[in-house]
Amino acid sequence: MMRLLRQLFWVFLTLGFLFGIILLFSYDIIKIEWVSFMEIQPAYQPMEDPLPPPEGSIPIEGAIAIPGMGAPENPVETDESSLTRGAELYIINCRMCHGPTGGGNGPIAPFLANKPANLTSEVVQSKSDGSFFLTISNGITGRMPPLNENLTVPERWDVVNFIRTCFEPQENPREECR
Repeated sequence: MMRLLRQLFWVFLTLGFLFGIILLFSYDIIKIEWVSFMEIQPAYQPMEDPLPPPEGSIPIEGAIAIPGMGAPENPVETDESSLTRGAELYIINCRMCHGPTGGGNGPIAPFLANKPANLTSEVVQSKSDGSFFLTISNGITGRMPPLNENLTVPERWDVVNFIRTCFEPQENPREECR
């Protein structure tokens, strides 16, 4: 009996010692550099030299994202809910540069090298909804960042509806625009 207990003691002591060694390596207390084939192969950063889309394919955002197709038509109806959503999104994404009235006089406008556009001017208001949409989506190099990653397609159309409706010269502004 005593011999069996002594053997069990040494077996468990050896297993405990081996388990402790494994824990030292697994918790990076003792670090060993292992050769990995992943480290010696060429690697690419995300979006580095991406493949072009296959011919004839349509982006998940729809045909409006296909370059060279011209200005798209506005598919979102200008109703109260669109204007409300557009107003919220304008406050979050546009007001800091274009200002609360769209005059290009937002709080950070004085610090910008290129002043933001006055959204109430005739030149801007004469543009089509599709032109507004493409400008919001793609930005203007050196002047305005693209918002296509910040806003979904319907959200961009809501902002277009808000700008078109609330910044055009009008005698009686709509309730959603105040």
